[in-house]
Amino acid sequence: MIITYMKTPLGKMRAGATDEGICLFDFDGRRMMDSIMKRLQTHTGESIEEGDHFHFKMLEKQVNEYFTGQRTAFDLPLHLVGSPFQKKVWEGLLTIPYGETRSYKEQAIYLGDVKAIRAVAGANGENGIAIIVPCHRVIGADGSLTGYGGGLRAKKWLLEHELKVSGKGSQMDLFI
Repeated sequence: MIITYMKTPLGKMRAGATDEGICLFDFDGRRMMDSIMKRLQTHTGESIEEGDHFHFKMLEKQVNEYFTGQRTAFDLPLHLVGSPFQKKVWEGLLTIPYGETRSYKEQAIYLGDVKAIRAVAGANGENGIAIIVPCHRVIGADGSLTGYGGGLRAKKWLLEHELKVSGKGSQMDLFI
């Protein structure tokens, strides 16, 4: 697995790729980064090296387009690295439309098990492909911003950015 670093309006992000696709795009200072890196190395069986990868050019282009409001959907090859349950949760996140949110309960129901709210929340927290696999679109049932690897300010910024770009509003009544 090859990693690199990218600057974004929300800070420094760490990106990772295998030949299969992007397997990491997350806030570099994230508390869970060591755990995510260990999972990636264990599941892929690959050593981690800093360098360039052919997927990074497309990643950088699409991420820049997202931040400038020119892109509302990503079409990058992804390499989701985790347990079957985690992959199911992350694939479910990909179905949340741009500019919209779901509660953890709604996401658990969407995935077929209303009792799995905590497990869904846990898998959300293990997502290592921020923004692209939009875990920021999952909020508390009361509209509160709950946990986000990049911090709640970043989560609020992303949700408000998507509302503005989508034309669905300019500010959310979200509370931290």
